[in-house]
Amino acid sequence: MQSGFRLGRVAKTQVFVDWSWLFIALLLTWSLTDVFARWHPAWGAARSVSVAACATLLLFASVLAHEVSHALAAQAQGIPVKRITLWLFGGVSEMEREPRSPREEFLTAVVGPLTSLGLGVAFLGLGALGASRVDRLMTEPKDIFAALGPVSTLLLWLGPVNLALGFFNLLPAYPLDGGRVLRAALWASSGDLRKATRQASGAGQVVAWGFILAGVAMAFGARLPYFGTGFFNGLWVSFLGWFLFSAASRSWRRAVVADILGDVSVERLMRRAGPAATPDLTVNRFVNEWLLPSEERAWPVLEGDTLRGMVCLADVRKVPREAWDTTTVGEILTPTAALVTASPDDPVTAALESLSRRDVAQLPVVSQGRLVGMLMLRDITRWIELQSYDGSPPGVEPPRAHAAPHTPGAPPLAA
Repeated sequence: MQSGFRLGRVAKTQVFVDWSWLFIALLLTWSLTDVFARWHPAWGAARSVSVAACATLLLFASVLAHEVSHALAAQAQGIPVKRITLWLFGGVSEMEREPRSPREEFLTAVVGPLTSLGLGVAFLGLGALGASRVDRLMTEPKDIFAALGPVSTLLLWLGPVNLALGFFNLLPAYPLDGGRVLRAALWASSGDLRKATRQASGAGQVVAWGFILAGVAMAFGARLPYFGTGFFNGLWVSFLGWFLFSAASRSWRRAVVADILGDVSVERLMRRAGPAATPDLTVNRFVNEWLLPSEERAWPVLEGDTLRGMVCLADVRKVPREAWDTTTVGEILTPTAALVTASPDDPVTAALESLSRRDVAQLPVVSQGRLVGMLMLRDITRWIELQSYDGSPPGVEPPRAHAAPHTPGAPPLAA
């Protein structure tokens, strides 16, 4: 979820929209256009499309409100939130650290579903005000909806969708909000965060398998409440289950990594500053004297004691072979201003997130403008392997971020 565009800032947190959300927005608008056309035979195509587009944007705003509530609750507990990203399955709030107590976990998690449920009730109430003979809505929905205007139609569609979003996120499936509420309860009961995370992740995997099996059954003709039947809906539900299973497994591994690294500082795992290239070194000499004799693929570039940047194999590849003798390292390096660096006192967990986010294998460690060492991804991985103990899952992978309660989206509602 590192692609997309920045939407703005809400509640002191940057909001990004992943490109995958545009796909689901188009799909949902297309689906709702057909739904609204059947609800309102008298509407023309232009009105059906415009109301469907408005419904998609308002659902977008509802999911954003859900995530902003998580961000506000986290900030109230002293947990900084770096960004909110809206994507294919809804939204995610990236916290800079995990909650430190069951209370922080519970308060941060439960506020999201409560926000969605509150919006659902409010939209239904406002929509009912504009509907005549609302008492016949359940017995004669076709006639009632046909008489609704665009605003009431939007409200009466958004109400159930937000209620479904709220109840869905309350499922005890970690890392959904309900799974985090479950983890908070287990954590408070046992006092062991790792054990609570393992149990909550296990519950999430069980729920995920339920979705996968339900989707397969739907694809073969079974009809389930709310989800309906059919191959496409079944495929979507199975895919959602697969996503939940993967997310639960990754969350457990991230918790193990965070627990193993604990309060380890960058200074403890970094390699002290060693040989460094200079800006006036030609690309030819750099390749033959630095790259080829070493296993390293990236080197710091120093001018005196000042870090000028980093030069790597990918930078060399951009230079034509015939220009190696006339091109210097200083011309092709990535400047320090464009690098992500770490301080010796930074926690390794934060540096690991930076390494993973930038998809690089090393991070310069800088103190007072001077290069003091290099933090290598392989050294962090080796530390994790050495410190692992019984109960650690195989294949521990670096975390990308601490994700606050996640808000997946439900499949588009049909009439």
